[in-house]
Amino acid sequence: MEGVQPAGGMEVAADCKHNTGEKGSNGLLKADLLKEPGNLAGVRHIVLVLSGKGGVGKSTISTELALALRHAGKKGRAVHQCDSGWVPVFVDQEQSISLMSVGFLLEKPDEAVVWRGPKKNALIKQFVSDVAWGQLDYLVVDTPPGTSDEHMAAVEALRPYSPLGAVVVTTPQAVSVGDVRRELTFCRKTGLRVIGIVENMSGFICPHCAECTNIFSRGGGEELARHAGVPFLGSVPLDPKLTRSLEEGRDFIQEFPQSPAFPALSAIAQKILKETPVQLS
Repeated sequence: MEGVQPAGGMEVAADCKHNTGEKGSNGLLKADLLKEPGNLAGVRHIVLVLSGKGGVGKSTISTELALALRHAGKKGRAVHQCDSGWVPVFVDQEQSISLMSVGFLLEKPDEAVVWRGPKKNALIKQFVSDVAWGQLDYLVVDTPPGTSDEHMAAVEALRPYSPLGAVVVTTPQAVSVGDVRRELTFCRKTGLRVIGIVENMSGFICPHCAECTNIFSRGGGEELARHAGVPFLGSVPLDPKLTRSLEEGRDFIQEFPQSPAFPALSAIAQKILKETPVQLS
């Protein structure tokens, strides 16, 4: 989970007009959850990043989306305890982007998380209720691949806070598009709005001659969006600079504005920002 903090201390408005008083999966009335919103009280918009396929770059898109939102004016530590719960880790010097991951809670970084469903679901709920996010414009939730119990737990835990919706990531080839089509079905069945589809690894642009080679085919994500009737947010090409910046922990959006991936990522962030007034109207 990545939090993008607000610029200039924006006010947080809670909209309870859609409260029906129905029970959530944890047995609590949704009205009660909204009266006591806990550590998500200061979060204005929640975006889930989903895919039915592993290896399509969800974490890359989540990271660069958080950076792009920050550079668009939305300002989003070893883990510590405070009175409000876990304090997320700040990943930049300006302390405008914070991050929470189960990896921070492991005694050894190479340790595998071998947990059954109930324990994983309990931790997901804990990330929602026990992390002191503070005031955020956007909370970006990087989910595992598939449509498993963890996804249902995440959607149910976040539902009382009215998530803005889901960004669904695919790569162009047919095997990925087929899996991601099932993710769209998951969103429909759980009532999670799809903000749009991102096609990642969409061609490789040569840094010397600027010719684009479609290594993994091209256009599968856009065609899927058209058939499903959901927005297509854009195509992100393969870029060695993007890979290097991720491995070295650098700010790709700030350092490589001439990269072919930069306009694609910036345009995707702008399209998500344009969704905000619709949600608030």
